[in-house]
Amino acid sequence: MAKTVIETKNAPAAIGTYSQAIKKNNITFLSGQIPLDPKTMELVDGIEAQIHQVFKNLIAVIKASNASVGDLMKLNIYLTDLTHFALVNEIMTNYFNEPYPARAAVGVKSLPKGALVEADGFLVED
Repeated sequence: MAKTVIETKNAPAAIGTYSQAIKKNNITFLSGQIPLDPKTMELVDGIEAQIHQVFKNLIAVIKASNASVGDLMKLNIYLTDLTHFALVNEIMTNYFNEPYPARAAVGVKSLPKGALVEADGFLVED
């Protein structure tokens, strides 16, 4: 079976050689989303706004794949400062319900365009 490219104007356009998401069979792989406003393609200001924007961008791609947030099985979060980990946990409850997806949180030196946070993951649909 062929793979399907997932695209939406409700999330930032790819800024490199990748797709927003790729679906094959019942698995969708979500590319990393940084906190770009999809209308302006500019970073939003501040860590709290950036975390919210990353989740909004991921959810826009999830919806474009005709899946639901509940289909998110694995979420990877990359932070340039791990002291923001508690804030990620707090904000995440605005976008996801229990049972939460499996998750990793990784401290990184830098992210594209100077972002403070990035997230990716994958969906499995029934």
